[in-house]
Amino acid sequence: MPTDCISYQNSGYFTALIQDYLDQKPALQSLYNHFPTLENFEKQIQEKQSNFDNSNRIPLVDTLKKQYQNIEISDSTKQNIELLALENTFTVTTGHQLNLFSGPLYFLYKIISTINLTKELKSKYPSNNFVPIYWMATEDHDFEEINYFNFKGKKFRWNKESTGPVGRLSTEGLTEFFEIYSLELGSNTNANTLKKLFNEAYLKHEKLADATRFLANSLFANYGLVILDADDADLKRAFVPFIKEELENQVSYKEVQKTIETLKEYTIQVNPREINLFYIEDDLRERIIFENDKYFVNNTKISFSKEEIFKLLESNPEKFSPNVIMRPLYQEIILPNLCYIGGGGEIAYWLELKSSFEAVNITFPMLLVRNSVLLSTEKQAKKADNLGLTWKDLFTKQENLVNEITHKISPFPIDLTPQKEVLKKQFEYLYNLANQTDKSFSGAVKAQEVKQTKGLENLEKRLLKAQKRKLSDQLQRVVDLQCELFPNNSLQERQNNFSEFYLEKGEQLIPLLMQKLKPLEMNFNIITI
Repeated sequence: MPTDCISYQNSGYFTALIQDYLDQKPALQSLYNHFPTLENFEKQIQEKQSNFDNSNRIPLVDTLKKQYQNIEISDSTKQNIELLALENTFTVTTGHQLNLFSGPLYFLYKIISTINLTKELKSKYPSNNFVPIYWMATEDHDFEEINYFNFKGKKFRWNKESTGPVGRLSTEGLTEFFEIYSLELGSNTNANTLKKLFNEAYLKHEKLADATRFLANSLFANYGLVILDADDADLKRAFVPFIKEELENQVSYKEVQKTIETLKEYTIQVNPREINLFYIEDDLRERIIFENDKYFVNNTKISFSKEEIFKLLESNPEKFSPNVIMRPLYQEIILPNLCYIGGGGEIAYWLELKSSFEAVNITFPMLLVRNSVLLSTEKQAKKADNLGLTWKDLFTKQENLVNEITHKISPFPIDLTPQKEVLKKQFEYLYNLANQTDKSFSGAVKAQEVKQTKGLENLEKRLLKAQKRKLSDQLQRVVDLQCELFPNNSLQERQNNFSEFYLEKGEQLIPLLMQKLKPLEMNFNIITI
């Protein structure tokens, strides 16, 4: 089958909230600023330009230069960092956790969506500059979410203890992990490139943030990607007034709670806390709680009076870390950002936040669902052709797919609808007869109709089951192919690591994806490699 796509809405893998957002349902339009179309970016640029504090550009550029000082940097990335000092430069941002060796495939798709959108914007609005930003989630502390990746059906896990911000975590102990993974890779040219990349990223950098920066830079520097670690005292100084507002007045809690009320019919992605901030040190990231006129750090003996915590905030803003509710606000304060690109789950929680941005007079960014991709080998595409399957078929839930294919390839109809219609007409005659006699006869007719209809339905189910057994060889080939493309009955992009496909395509993989993915088309892409 050729390169193809299906809509996100028809893929079966997006929630009702995201489907309604993509359909621009009126009920959700108050929850975002402008829907992401190329034309709408003009309004977003104007709003951000008038609202952004340009004094934050200098610490941003200085911090980035400091963070890149020990890494080889491409001319395009270097130029993009310098451009951030200019008032006509804007960013498009994606964020991602520091997953080991990038984690699942969608790490690539997020960044490629971001880079490609900046290219489209530059073409449409040439008088402005647009810089792609990868925001590393260095302050997250849930190490269990990021300490592994899957390769060829096997899970490779980094067994290490961690309780503090993962960006500060030492990479010590990854040598043994690397040796095991290397054996699985093999020894061809592409395997050796992957080994070198892992070795240089994780065994030659002391902290996980530095290792992840090196990895992302190695993959995307030639496209001008700028990688930011916002766990930085100079950057957080701009955030101090907003932290103070959160500590004192719990604005985000109040505003997000109101929004959640309007989203009752949907699954809520995140719930706010009264204070949406953490206290962090090297090996500690714990919630800040306000009780009895004092601030406490959860699960510790640390506490502050109001005066003490505000004094600490002024002297050491790096000790305060935003949670999932406040991180977007921090991002939009320090970046001249126009658009955030994320997966369905991320966009779902961003949709909870607009009113909290308005309450503190910060422009809410446009929200774009990242590109999604199913990678298929030519062999797999040929198998699908031979089995008479479309991509839409392969996205169908497995039980439904097997039933549909059984109906499709059966030499006779597995459908007793004609028999049910005949039965219905027979009972119409009996009901007419019943109307002319005692009412008790009507009850007997109804009971018999239910019994016989149920009997036909059971026969239909048994007929389907019998045909599944008879056609089991063909059906098993369908199931096997779907399991290859959708491991663990899940999306490939959420399961497989990029290295599995890099072995196949090598250095051609990322350019191929860059060429094929169009972020504003918002379709699920199927790409044959």
